[in-house]
Amino acid sequence: MSVAEDLDLAELALAIAREAADLLLDGAARAAAVATKSSAHDVVTQKDRDSEALIRRRIAQARPGDQVLGEEEGTIGAASDVRWVVDPLDGTVNYLYGIPSWAVSIGIERGGVPCAGVVVAPALGEQYVGVAGQGSWSVTGTGERSSLAVSGLTSLQDALVGTGFGYVRERREHQGRVLAGLVPQVRDIRRVGAAAVDLCWVAGGRLDAHYERGLQPWDRSAGSLIAAEAGAVVAGLPGAPATTGLTIVSTPGVYEPLAAALDALGVLEGP
Repeated sequence: MSVAEDLDLAELALAIAREAADLLLDGAARAAAVATKSSAHDVVTQKDRDSEALIRRRIAQARPGDQVLGEEEGTIGAASDVRWVVDPLDGTVNYLYGIPSWAVSIGIERGGVPCAGVVVAPALGEQYVGVAGQGSWSVTGTGERSSLAVSGLTSLQDALVGTGFGYVRERREHQGRVLAGLVPQVRDIRRVGAAAVDLCWVAGGRLDAHYERGLQPWDRSAGSLIAAEAGAVVAGLPGAPATTGLTIVSTPGVYEPLAAALDALGVLEGP
């Protein structure tokens, strides 16, 4: 598949994500939790499900042979060269509470390798796109594009760092202890509540880094590509890839001291 085809996939993903975002905006005032997942606080709304159903329909209409992995319904479709990785509503708790930091995230893999990704955060008025080897950019409502670039910061003590927490009590307790040890070593911490948004903010220099345990493929697929194409390091601890166990997305000069600090604080030692 060529670069032109990857760009076409990104444009298709952006159109689909915008449609799903409109659906979510329309239902935000009526949203209510309808089920829980990993804990009583890990909620899903009917709008999560409606958004994923819409995205799956649009992908099937445009590219019926592709496989789709979605947060709510898992993997559907036979193995294929192209796989879509979908978070239909990242930041569900924010959505429930009327906090604008939530998004639709769609990543695309070709041969198991990320090739494109989009994140649309309609309540923030923000849209982000990345294509492997072609950079990443923000898109305004009128279609104007601006290239993204990480902050370039080199000092951990001056870094603004994003993070997130799991929903299981024991993991949250451990994450809180790690965070307490990290706070004196950085400028400040932000807990936005939607990893896809955080990763795009790293891409644009609004955050210097983000780290989190428990990010699933749909949480990080699009945002990680967008950040990497803006110059970010996307990894686990040094020598390890980003995984559900630990994902660090950082401007390059902050990655090593941040990873060292997290390692010293036992970031991987908890549940």
